Amino acid sequence: MKSILATGCAGFIGSNFVPYFLDKYKEYNIVNLDLLTYAGDLENLKECENNPRYKFIKGDICNRDLVEFIFNEYDIKGVIHFAAESHVDNSITNPSIFIETNVNGTFTLVDVAYKYWMDKPNSYKNDYQDCRFHHISTDEVYGTLNETDLFTEETPYAPNSPYSASKASSDMIVRSYNETYGLNTVITNCSNNYGAKQHDEKLIPTIIRKALANEQIPIYGDGKNIRDWLYVLDHCKGIDLVYHTGKSGEVYNIGGRNERTNLQIVDAITSILDEKVPKEKSYKELITFVEDRAGHDRRYAIDATKIENELGWKADEDFDSGIVKTIEWYLKKGVRH
Repeated sequence: MKSILATGCAGFIGSNFVPYFLDKYKEYNIVNLDLLTYAGDLENLKECENNPRYKFIKGDICNRDLVEFIFNEYDIKGVIHFAAESHVDNSITNPSIFIETNVNGTFTLVDVAYKYWMDKPNSYKNDYQDCRFHHISTDEVYGTLNETDLFTEETPYAPNSPYSASKASSDMIVRSYNETYGLNTVITNCSNNYGAKQHDEKLIPTIIRKALANEQIPIYGDGKNIRDWLYVLDHCKGIDLVYHTGKSGEVYNIGGRNERTNLQIVDAITSILDEKVPKEKSYKELITFVEDRAGHDRRYAIDATKIENELGWKADEDFDSGIVKTIEWYLKKGVRH
């Protein structure tokens, strides 16, 4: 049995990853370290709580004593680092938390991993040669795009929000531990995820929730900001592939090849809801435009060629199939109004 530390798994992506990973690999134990901030919810991991190969620890990734205790107590032989403050609007109003968690927290984790697994630079301890640190990041570190280009792994970093700046910083810290100390690291930068268990504040859950509550659906600016949408389970499969087969020191971009404007997103969701939960008037009448977000990047889109060609990853869901599954999950759950 090999124990890996997966951070922040009461959040959206991690809570989809843990059940998938435990089900696929019977030789792993997962220790989930999560502070349970507003974005984390143990309800998301209900199906894992009685699994003997899963352990939840409530705590802060910035708490070095705790992180060292976990490495020693569970003999951690891999890290998959999801934990991050990730809500852009919150980073604009309260950036300090983002710097603390995303920068200092990542440093604490990667430094403890280095000291636990390695004797000195480029020298792994016996029994720890295969230990790997996988850092989950975002396409937002690359800034904004014109109408035609795509983000590749070679795109220069140009973060525009305190959130994306903190993630760019954490990427650089992880990279430095590979370059300086020879720590086995990989980084994945993903496009916008959607699917089951996403936090209510995010765009797609907000549209669904507001529509079903018969409230105005707020869309920033002119609604023409473009994002590349990735179904969360496709992202989990990509993380799995990179963790197990990616090359040390490499970066892999994971994207859905599903570019949509926010207007197209809200139109698709309201059309599906009109069909599945019809009301007297179309849900489209609830759409309302609100003042744009400060520093709102116009377009993100990822070129996933590298992970597709080198590791054989491919998204199973396109947006049309993924959004139906997502809406059905929220309807089944009973969206909080």
